[in-house]
This record gives sequence, structure tokens and C-alpha cells, in this order.
Amino acid sequence: MTVLSGGPAVPQERRILTAIPGPRSQELMTRKKSVVADAIATVLPVFAARAGGGIVEDVDGNRLIDLGSGLGVTVVGNAAEAVVRRLSDQAAQFTHTAFSVTPYEGYVQVCEALADLTPGDHAKKSALFNSGAEAVENAVKAARVYTGRQAVVVFDHGYHGRTNLTMALTAKNMPFKHGFGPFAPEVYRVPLAYGYRWPTGPENAGPEAAAQAIDQITRQVGPRNVAAIIIEPLLGEGGVIEPAKGFLPALSRFAADNGIVFVADEIQSGFCRTGQWFACEDEGIVPDLITTAKGIAGGLPLAAVTGRAEIMDAAHAGGLGGTYGGNPIACAAALGAIETMKEMDLNARAKNIEAIMKPRLTAMAERFDVIGDVRGRGAMIAIELVKDRATKEPNPEAAAALAAACHQQGALVLVTGTYGNVIRFLPPLVIGEYLVNEGLDILHEALEARQ
Repeated sequence: MTVLSGGPAVPQERRILTAIPGPRSQELMTRKKSVVADAIATVLPVFAARAGGGIVEDVDGNRLIDLGSGLGVTVVGNAAEAVVRRLSDQAAQFTHTAFSVTPYEGYVQVCEALADLTPGDHAKKSALFNSGAEAVENAVKAARVYTGRQAVVVFDHGYHGRTNLTMALTAKNMPFKHGFGPFAPEVYRVPLAYGYRWPTGPENAGPEAAAQAIDQITRQVGPRNVAAIIIEPLLGEGGVIEPAKGFLPALSRFAADNGIVFVADEIQSGFCRTGQWFACEDEGIVPDLITTAKGIAGGLPLAAVTGRAEIMDAAHAGGLGGTYGGNPIACAAALGAIETMKEMDLNARAKNIEAIMKPRLTAMAERFDVIGDVRGRGAMIAIELVKDRATKEPNPEAAAALAAACHQQGALVLVTGTYGNVIRFLPPLVIGEYLVNEGLDILHEALEARQ
């Protein structure tokens, strides 16, 4: 089978012709070593030649099943037809003017689409940026100027970016924060309802964690000092953690009762990834601000802050923006990506991927004790690996070994989590079902081999 990828059709089948990495990739890695900073790491040292559907083909001709979609970005696949068509048309007209100098319609169209798609029927406005970290920083700026307050509350296991402020917001030290301080002040971290690891069990995690978080904010920060509460409705880098039921609504109510801007960081979980346009919809949360990136533009750099018009309008003219923010080609790509999501009903496709993956991973968990938990929604699924199910001691060594075994057999998976013991699956939503199943077959064989 093949899929149209905006260029040559990419065969939708796994193919291993060489060792992974192959000789051409090894040659390119040698060149990378000589000119690219060592701090720019790679999950899998194979160089891509083309990609489409659920396949990445490397420079040695190997075809790998893509269960990572470029860190959750290519929800519509690589080079989706509508994305390529729209960005090509735009590139032929102009590539840049800076929206803050001479604006263009594409930027406005993306903001109109975001106002329509994001939760809530209140008046909304957006500002566009280049990266998720920029979106989060600008959400903080908007919240601070709107409330006249400074404190920002975030959560254990959260990830929000690699800039100075977003490193302060991010929980995990390595590799995101280590050695890069001092960090921005007025950031306060509180407990998360991490059901699998909650001391009294997942059934109690939601209300108990919410009570602890609210108590900590009240005693240590003071609600009237808090500008924003920022949370991922489904945590990504922290280990694909679903906050236990009731936790998000309780924090949202607390924010509303105290004039705090509630920010949903949907950078990884947004745009159909979880089977809904945005993960916060699962419990009916209507955030004051929502940050998006990754899946918004089919692989081009674009991010947004969308929210209540009065909050987005609070900053002075020129207070938000940037030279490249809302680049016209990226905006065109976003309109193509959203067109694809609607036409292909990618929310339904994400739910179908979940319906395939969850039962198979649960069956593996019943057979292999190393799997302590199976979790996630839509096409944002993970397994947490442990050394002992009773103690739940994290097993990062097993995660690394299993991922490496999958890579060698042509299935691209990602290791994540605060403890480095979670394997997450973020396939493109256009991937074929048979490729999902084949990727799971490879994982099962790797688990069997380590018995």
C-alpha cells in the first residue's frame, strides 16, 4: 500500500535492508558530530529521506513504522496534501512580511479557526508564535498583565518548554533544566493527581490531590497573588499522565473563584490527538487561555495562545508578538492541517487507534510483569515499566532496552516520563491499522525476548 505524501508515494510497509542505523546514516551522524552541538541529541540515529502516512524512510532505504510522529507533531501525517498545496500556494506569493509590519489574511484565518475550535462560546482572540515554549511564555505575560499579579502555579511532572521561564515551569531536571539556572522567579509547584502513583490509590487521587494543591496554593502563595494556573490536561513528557478524574474541574473552579487565569497547555494533547479537538474537553473544562503548537500546522513551526478576549487584549500594543510569529507559510500549513483533520475526521481515527492499542497493551501487561500501568487516550498512549509491581519502583533500564529493540526491528517509539521509565506512542492519526498492529507485534516480541 502507498499513501500520497505531497511528493513520491511512500510505501506503507516496514522494510529493513540494513542494520539500524545503516551505513549512510552512520556517515551522516559522523558529519553531525563535527558541526552540530552535542547537546542536540537524537532518539534514533537514522536520517530521514522521506515520510508519509505511518512510515519514515531513511537514507539507507529502511522503512520504519512511525509511532512517534516527530514528538507528536505530524497528526495529519508528513506532507499531507492540503498542507502541501496551501503552503506551496502561499510560498509562491510571499514568504514573510512580519504581521506586525504589514499583516496578511492567513494569520486572521488561523485565529478565526482557533476561536471556532477551542472550548467555550465566549469571545476569543489569539496571538501566534513559533514554538510551544513561546506560547506558554506569552500566556503568562497575558495573565500577569490582566490580573496585575505575578505568581504562576504549575504541577509535578509537568513540561512546558526549554526557555528560561518555561524551564522554571517544567518539573523534570534532566535533561531539561540541569545546569541552566538560575530560573525565573514566582513559580510555584504543587501536587498532581498521578493516579498510578497516588499513595491511597487512583480512586482517591482526584479529590485528594486537588485538596492538597489548593491548600498549598492558599497557604504558601495566596490566591490573590496568583496570576495563572498552568496544566497539561494530559501530561506528555511527564509520562502520558491523565490527571485523575475530578482534579482538573476542582482546580478550574478554584481559579474562577479567585480571579486566577486557568491555562490549559494543549501543545502535545491538542488537535485530535486524544480523540477530541482538545484534551480538556474530556471533563468539560473551558480554560481561560489555551496554548497550542505541535499538531497545529502539519510539521511547520507555529504556536498560539487563544483565550478570553479581555485577557488577550489586556497587554499594550506591541506587548505580544515577534518577527516570525504567525509566518504566512506556517499559517497556510495550519489551515491545510485543520482542513485535513475535519475532512478525515481525525478525532474518530484517534479513538480507533486507542481501541486497537489499549486492549493489546493491557493483554501484554497481564503477561509481562514489567508493565505496571497502561494509560492514555486516543493516539496518546503509554506503558509505565517497573521493577516490581508491589513497590512500583521505576524501571528506566527496561524502557531503554525495549525501545532500542523496537528501533532495531523498525518501530520508532519514544521513552519519556519523570523517571525515564515510560514508553509512549504518538502515531500519526493517518497511520494504517495494520502498521499499528505490526508495531505492537514488535513490542510484544521484544518483551518476550527479555523474559
